[in-house]
Amino acid sequence: MLAPEVETRPWAEQHALDGERYRAQLAYLFERSTFYREKLGSAGFASAAAAGGLGDIARLPLTEKREIRATCTPDNPVGAHLCASPSEIVRIYSTSGTTGAPSYVPLTAEDLDNWVTASARSYAASGVTGGQRIVSTYNAGPFVAGAALAAFDRIGLCHVPVGTGNTERLLRAIELLRPEAAVLTPSYAAYVVEAAAERGVDLRGSSVERVLVAGEPGGGEPAFRAKLEEGWGARVTEAMGIGDIGVSLWGECEEQNGMHLGARGFVHAELIDPETGVALELHDGATGELVLTHLRHRAAPLLRFRTRDHVEVWTTTCSCGRTAPRVRCVGRTDDMLIVRGVNVFPSAVREVVGAFVPVVSGHILVKPRAAGVKQEPPLPVAVELAQGAAPEAGLAEAIRERLRDVLVVQTRVELVPFGGLRRSEYKSKLVEH
Repeated sequence: MLAPEVETRPWAEQHALDGERYRAQLAYLFERSTFYREKLGSAGFASAAAAGGLGDIARLPLTEKREIRATCTPDNPVGAHLCASPSEIVRIYSTSGTTGAPSYVPLTAEDLDNWVTASARSYAASGVTGGQRIVSTYNAGPFVAGAALAAFDRIGLCHVPVGTGNTERLLRAIELLRPEAAVLTPSYAAYVVEAAAERGVDLRGSSVERVLVAGEPGGGEPAFRAKLEEGWGARVTEAMGIGDIGVSLWGECEEQNGMHLGARGFVHAELIDPETGVALELHDGATGELVLTHLRHRAAPLLRFRTRDHVEVWTTTCSCGRTAPRVRCVGRTDDMLIVRGVNVFPSAVREVVGAFVPVVSGHILVKPRAAGVKQEPPLPVAVELAQGAAPEAGLAEAIRERLRDVLVVQTRVELVPFGGLRRSEYKSKLVEH
């Protein structure tokens, strides 16, 4: 445990500390943020005092990413929520821009240090320790993930950066440099298992003891995790962050029972109903959309920011001793489909299909027939067979019935030969309209 005095602090005590930081952050927003002065004022909150304390946060309006984008101008490409002066900013990251123009994420020196601190706690939870070697596969230069890589230095690891799309180099580095850990997206971790087998590389017999996955849902799905652990011969844990809020905010410990809030003291987490926006109580088994608020951020703080991540929550103290809430990401609400009123996450489809390994490879692709979120049944799903496997009689029907029983959705299952679904050396695409 990297910071036991923080990570084992009683949660009630942490909440009281967060309450003080929240009031200070609100005052800072009213003083410096044009965006939040106007947004909160329009909602009837003319001052930080009127907005109240942390217990009143659910009364305040949610923040959507599109609202921030709408305030960006050539003179202020960050947006009207920018609070820091140019001289205070030491780093400006950008998003990948896969859903439009890239967003810019500025950081002060204090912000950057807080990001690295939170990320270091999150990654250290996996069990990696100072003096070990870790090989990374992210081309993180311009993106917020770059701050997560600095967390490896904070932990005291020997970092071997390889980058995305260099599978030969990655396998060579594992063979020659013998790292104890590797960090990848879940999709790339699965791709490496297949690539190693094709090349006759004994990945299971390598030095890698821990595989740290992040960047997309999947690492916490039991069937998918089991597939990765079998292929790597290593323990798999996951981490999660939100580019606009912070990288690697959450990290899973060796108990593998949800990701702990490594950013405790820096970020406040809420759960809401994604349909209504109503706040939900945090308790074991609660599910909903994750909403995050900065508590000690200077450059471009966000208040009640909708992450669009649908999560399950646990609040009881983990047997590892950490007291922060834990989450498991079920999927992105942006990727969710609605079939006759039933919410369907592509990652949940993959998890159900994963139970049919080894006759299937575990790769799936949902192929909606109509544009938009709402779909009519049956929902088309392509399922890839395992290498060398022939389609067994009744397999497609068995998968269809399991999907109906578990997810309460009618599907049309198409079996495709091994290699028929595209692999990724970064993030997998589970839906193709």
